[in-house]
Amino acid sequence: MLPIIEKLLILQDRDHRLHRARTELGSIGPQRQTLQNKATDVQARLDAVKLRGKQIESERKRLELDAEAKNAQIAKYSLQQFQTKKNEEYKALAHEIELCKEAISKLEDQQLEFMEQADQVAKDIAAATAEAKNSKRDVDLLVADLATLELNLKKQIADLEADRARQVAEVDASALNRYERLLKSKGDSVVVSIEHGACGGCHMKLTTQTVRTCQGMGEITTCPHCGRILYYERGMDLVAAD
Repeated sequence: MLPIIEKLLILQDRDHRLHRARTELGSIGPQRQTLQNKATDVQARLDAVKLRGKQIESERKRLELDAEAKNAQIAKYSLQQFQTKKNEEYKALAHEIELCKEAISKLEDQQLEFMEQADQVAKDIAAATAEAKNSKRDVDLLVADLATLELNLKKQIADLEADRARQVAEVDASALNRYERLLKSKGDSVVVSIEHGACGGCHMKLTTQTVRTCQGMGEITTCPHCGRILYYERGMDLVAAD
């Protein structure tokens, strides 16, 4: 194998590792946001259940005050009954008292319904609180793991970038320019082996002459179809199309 090919393969390995590390680093932000969204959703459900509990309690209190007001009216009407000497006025007050009692009965039924709802909401709050607590714990642990991974990846990338710079310094300028141009246009491996007589990049069949030139290792050989740089190693299947 040509020494320049060996250097380009090392450089390509660093670029592949850099790409993987950068891709993984780029995924951390969305992963963190997804976790935070999950925790926010769980907390929102808890807040909604608590709000429902407050609304039920507020309605129950209102009904309680309404019932107290009706009882006060009954007391007032009863006093007026005691004071009146008119039979018709007495009957009218008795009718008002009966209406108040009916209203109180309905209010008490409604209070019972709200009390039953409050019992269920209390259970829902307990369940939602436990879920929020567990979710926060899990999210905090995962976010902490992501933070550690993020630091490690940044260090790994910095080390790889420094190593890549050292490798670049070892590569001939002309070969490096060709490699960099191919890297921008192909976006993947640009120094590839011959696989079963075909280019390891585009997988198009190579001519016998191209294969022999690469095998001779006298110069850099490129694929006539995609332009990638080819290399040969002992044991490769070099059967090619004529």
